[in-house]
Amino acid sequence: MINTKKATREQTKQHNKQLVLNTIYGQDRISRVEVARLTSLTRTTVSSVVSELMDEGLVAEVGVGPSAGGKPPILLSVVDDSYHLIGLDLANGKFRGAVFNLRGKIRHRVEIPIDGQGGDEALELVYQLSDQLLKATHSSLLGIGIGAPGVIDPLQGIVRQAVNLKWENLSLVALLRDRYGLPVYLVNDSHAAALGEYTFGQHDNATSLIVVKIGRGIGAGIVINGQLFYGNGYGAGEIGHVVVAGNGQQCQCGNYGCLETVAGSRALLKEAITIAQNNPQSQLNQFSNSPEQLSMDQVIEAFNNGDKSLEPFLANAGRYLAVTIANLIGALNIEHIVIAGRVANFGPAILIPLQTELHKRILSTLVARTKIVTSNINADVVKLGAAALLLTSELGLT
Repeated sequence: MINTKKATREQTKQHNKQLVLNTIYGQDRISRVEVARLTSLTRTTVSSVVSELMDEGLVAEVGVGPSAGGKPPILLSVVDDSYHLIGLDLANGKFRGAVFNLRGKIRHRVEIPIDGQGGDEALELVYQLSDQLLKATHSSLLGIGIGAPGVIDPLQGIVRQAVNLKWENLSLVALLRDRYGLPVYLVNDSHAAALGEYTFGQHDNATSLIVVKIGRGIGAGIVINGQLFYGNGYGAGEIGHVVVAGNGQQCQCGNYGCLETVAGSRALLKEAITIAQNNPQSQLNQFSNSPEQLSMDQVIEAFNNGDKSLEPFLANAGRYLAVTIANLIGALNIEHIVIAGRVANFGPAILIPLQTELHKRILSTLVARTKIVTSNINADVVKLGAAALLLTSELGLT
C-alpha cells in the first residue's frame, strides 16, 4: 500500500537539516551554493539550515573558496570537536573505551582488565570504564555507544545472552541511561565492527560488507546496502557457535567443535601455552615455568619476531574459518569481507590457508569476485562502530 500521508513541517525541517549536515560532513570544505546544488534544496533553505547548525556549534565558516567570477564563496566545515562520543568495546579480555570526536579521532582511551569476572562484577567494570571516560572530556557528549558480545536486542537495549560475561537479559542501555542521563545505544560487537569498518574503514565505497571479528568470541557483522542486518532475532552473524569440527572440544555454550574452539583467541592462547611448555626452540618457551603469565600480546610479539611455531594452528584455524565464510558468501554473495579482532594480527598466516580452502568449498566464480582483507582499524573497530551508532542515531550522519 502506498503511504500518501504528507510529512509534517517539523519532519521536513529535520530532514533538510540532516541532509545539509550530511553533505557538509561528507566534504572537507564546501560552500552554501555547492550544498544547495548537491541537495537540490533552495539557497534560502540551505542558508537557514546552515545558520541553525552554526548556532549549535556544529558547523563553522572556515575560509574563502576560489571565485567563479563574482564574490568568492565562504566555505563551511563541520566542527570536529563540537561534540564528543563515547564508544565501548566489551568483547575482549579487557573492557576498552574511547572518547571520539565527530570524525572518529580518538581524544582519550581507557582499558580495564576483566580478569575472568562476569555478572554484576563485570557490570561494575562497565561503570568504572564509563566514569573514567566521562571525566576525560569537557566537550558536549552525544552519548554512549556500546559493542557487546553475545545475542543483543538493539531495539530494547538488552543483552539477551553473553556467555563469556555471564549476562542474561541484562537491560544494559536502561542501566547506563539512568546512571548518566545520556543517550545510550547497544549492538553486538561484531555488528559494531561492521559499522565501524563501513563508516571509517577504507573500502572503495563498498555498499555491502561482512566483518568477521575473531577474538575470545567469533562473530560476523553484516552491512547490506548501507544498513546493518540484525536478523529476525538479532542474532545474524552469530557464527562462533556454529559446529565446524566433528568430535571437537566442548565449547562454553555446551556444544562440541564450535568455530570458537578451533579459531578463537582462547584456543590460540591454549595452543601457545602448550608450545611454550613443549617446544624449546620457540620464543614462547621462556614462559614454560609460568604459562599463566602468557598473554595474546606476547604471542603476537613472538610471531612478529619470526617465531613460526604457531603456524600449523593458524593454518588449521584459517581452514575452519573458510568453512563458515564459504557459507556466508554462498548465502549472501557479499564480495567484501574484512577479518578483524586479535587473531587478524596474524595476517597472511591465517588469510592464505583461508583463501586456499575457500576454493575447495564454493564456486570459483564467487571466490574470484570476493575480496578478503584484514582490518586497517583493527584495534579500534568496535569502539568506532559504537561511536558511529551515535553519529547515525543522534545526528543522522551516515
